[in-house]
Amino acid sequence: MDWGTDLWDQYDGIDKHTQSGLDLVERYIKFVKERTEVEQSYAKQLRSLSKKYAKRGSKEEQDCKFSNHASFQEILNELNDYAGQRELIAENMMTGICVELTKYLQDIKQERKTHLSDAKKAQQNLEGSFKQLESTKKRFAKEWAEADKATQQAEKIENDLNATRLDVEKAKQHSHARMHTAEECRNDYAAQLQKYNKEQNFFYYSEIPQIFNKLQDMDERRIRRLAEGYCQFSDMEKRVLPIISKCLEGISSAGVKINENQDSILFIEQLKSGFERPGDVEFEDYTQGIKPATSDSSLNPPKVRAKLWPFNKKHKFSPPSFSPPSPFQPGGHPLSLPLSKLQHSPLSLYLREFNQSVKPRISTLKKLHKRCLPPAAEDFSHLPPEQRKKRLQAKIDDITKELQKAQDQSEALEKMKGVYEQNPQMGDPSSLEPQISETAQNIGRLRGELTKYETWLSEAVGGEESSNNINNNTQHGVVTADQSPHIYTEFDDEFDDLEAPLGQCTALYTFEGNSEGTISITEGELLSIMEEDKGDGWMRVLRARGEEGYIPSSYVKHTS
Repeated sequence: MDWGTDLWDQYDGIDKHTQSGLDLVERYIKFVKERTEVEQSYAKQLRSLSKKYAKRGSKEEQDCKFSNHASFQEILNELNDYAGQRELIAENMMTGICVELTKYLQDIKQERKTHLSDAKKAQQNLEGSFKQLESTKKRFAKEWAEADKATQQAEKIENDLNATRLDVEKAKQHSHARMHTAEECRNDYAAQLQKYNKEQNFFYYSEIPQIFNKLQDMDERRIRRLAEGYCQFSDMEKRVLPIISKCLEGISSAGVKINENQDSILFIEQLKSGFERPGDVEFEDYTQGIKPATSDSSLNPPKVRAKLWPFNKKHKFSPPSFSPPSPFQPGGHPLSLPLSKLQHSPLSLYLREFNQSVKPRISTLKKLHKRCLPPAAEDFSHLPPEQRKKRLQAKIDDITKELQKAQDQSEALEKMKGVYEQNPQMGDPSSLEPQISETAQNIGRLRGELTKYETWLSEAVGGEESSNNINNNTQHGVVTADQSPHIYTEFDDEFDDLEAPLGQCTALYTFEGNSEGTISITEGELLSIMEEDKGDGWMRVLRARGEEGYIPSSYVKHTS
């Protein structure tokens, strides 16, 4: 079935139907455009979300060593890739559907306009021919009426006895002329009628059916193209589904590969200090005079400035309380004060005497101690024993790798020099001397550094064993005079304020220092850096008002 055969007289209906089809294409294009806007907005929000929760800074990089932190970072990366696929869907829909359908719509609009114009023109031609037929028909009717009237008038004159012969002849001639004119009009009318019937037959059986069939073909092509657009709406998303599935599988894999035991082990390895647990604190009977404390904690205490941070603000960890060591040798009189006065207020007098006589000597010992030690940043002596050993071992491994590369380079240069000596046309052996000399100097430097760090590592291992022996001896009540310098290590950190600031920084955020050893800072406050971040995410700063303590290193920005 086709439009030309069955809808030959439904021009207006075809006009409205084809226009409705074009309107549908236009609506679909607008629908896809809004869909692309939704996808782009969705992708943008996903990217912003992943960026918002992405880790930044040294503290976050340190956390990412744990599998649960690293997996969350992978999830954010996969989500970012997922957002990219949503953007790709939007881009493909815009170019493959909206742009292409818009071009096709313009072409089909022009085609429809041409077909409808041809139909109107054919209709106008047929109507013009019909008007001409009506005109010849009216002329024929008029002339035939005049001829009939002239014929009747001639017969009347001929039958009139009073009419002359001349009048009769004149009337007959007039009648014959009218009849001749009427015959000519009759022939014109017949010819025009034949022509119109032929044109009408062509119009209804050939011309209009062809035009309507072309419109039908155009509309069916439009429907097929629109159907392809419908399928594209789904296919363009299906094409990226494998990648989207990989993103989702990556998110699942990130969750599956989390190892809670490994994270715990890594956390232990990061924070394990290697210190021995403090020994029992002995009872000091002030009624019998002050005795030197001989507990393990006072002889070789850990540096209690280590960050014993709380898990939350409600439950605080208190640093272990260590008995202040006696600055006097065993057997000496603890205080040159009357016994009655000591018994009256032993603790206050003891502390007063301690502040007057011990602290100055601690400061002097501290300065001597710093002069004897290598730089803290180089031998990692500022770290706990276990951490120091790990850092030294890692440094040794790095130097060993560099040394091996330098040795390989030296061997290669020597071989090349031998080849040049045997084949001078390949190169000048003397041209390699600068590189060989530089490589040899580099090897010597690396060997020196390797020896230095190996020495420090052996000292760290030996120092730990010595410390363990001291602790064991203390637990059995054995105290030697050589151990006396260790007495003052507990108070080293009390005098860190004598050090010059390492730099300046500005607080990016407000921090409430509610934990032991921390201080509160406000956003925009200028601070002095007293100790850099040692890898645990905390740094020691000094406020302008004199307060000193630890803050998160990610909360500040270095200014100098």
